[in-house]
Amino acid sequence: MKMLTLLEVGGLEGLVAMIILIILVVAFIVSLVVTVFVKLIYESKDGRKFSRKQFWMTMLISMLICGLISGVVCGGM
Repeated sequence: MKMLTLLEVGGLEGLVAMIILIILVVAFIVSLVVTVFVKLIYESKDGRKFSRKQFWMTMLISMLICGLISGVVCGGM
């Protein structure tokens, strides 16, 4: 008898989608925390203002870094 992997069993597309969604939500939350932390540090010096564009750019960069880390952890090296 052949050994079946998790994805070969069938009917588990929802589980795979849910795992991917959980990874995306966690990356978003971590990126949001990092971005708020960066914003607080940036605005604490010399009364500078952190613009909306800078906020979303920092958020995007942080999510990309989280994605790279997630890929290394989940996919191996």
